[in-house]
Amino acid sequence: MSLLDLLQATPAAFIGLCVVLGLLVGSFLNVVIHRLPKMLELGWQRQCAELRGETLEVHEKYNLLVPRSACPHCHHPIGAMENIPVLSYILLRGKCRGCGAAISLRYPLIEAASGLFCGFAAWHFGFGMASVGAILLVWSLLALTAIDIDTQLLPDDITLPLLWAGLVCNIGGTYVTLHDAVLGALFGYLSLWAVYWLFKIVTGKEGMGYGDFKLLAALGAWLGWQMLPLIILLSSLVGAVVGIALIIAARRGREIPIPFGPYLAGGGLIGLFWGHDLVQRYLQLFAQ
Repeated sequence: MSLLDLLQATPAAFIGLCVVLGLLVGSFLNVVIHRLPKMLELGWQRQCAELRGETLEVHEKYNLLVPRSACPHCHHPIGAMENIPVLSYILLRGKCRGCGAAISLRYPLIEAASGLFCGFAAWHFGFGMASVGAILLVWSLLALTAIDIDTQLLPDDITLPLLWAGLVCNIGGTYVTLHDAVLGALFGYLSLWAVYWLFKIVTGKEGMGYGDFKLLAALGAWLGWQMLPLIILLSSLVGAVVGIALIIAARRGREIPIPFGPYLAGGGLIGLFWGHDLVQRYLQLFAQ
């Protein structure tokens, strides 16, 4: 019996493997979340220098693999035993082995969320392409959520490949038909684009970024146009509640923008796992 046959015949083994894989990739997602915005900023600086006829000197190579991960306080290199997802954080008691500085709680939270969501996707969809696609979507949304919280950016390096991946995944009708996926991408982008321009015309201000358009287009490509109203409704409700709570608590002024990407990502995950059931119950409620 091959490994694929074993995983297909043993759901517990498949779920366990996905949990472990999710934990490991979650550790790499922390690298993406930390480094990708800096890589983009470096690229923008290089382009600006070229427009000025200058050459931007970069003293060391910087990407997702180089240099080696290290403590931002003392630059202590992170060894293999210090990089075990979640477990290393617990054993180190949330402190750097080199200088004792506190390690951000985000690292184990991202790793744990990746592992749990991947395991849940494996349980929910079972062995097959639906689980593989759901896991890829989960990883992308986790990275986008954290990056948007930190920088209020939703990088094209993630949103655009995610959009195309959704269309490719639905060529065989994994979640929806390709026709519905294409319409989902189209309507997803145009719906927030229209809201953006309407808000700008009325108020003279920008209410959201173009990254939000692309993220909703990507979610439409994965889940189809029928899921867009649910995603927008859920993300808007949660975003409004959180925004009002922050303003009331005097932790954030009205003039300070609140990233919308995390709420879109949350609505997308709800749509992925429970969207069809929610839509059916909604329709049944109004049919009575």
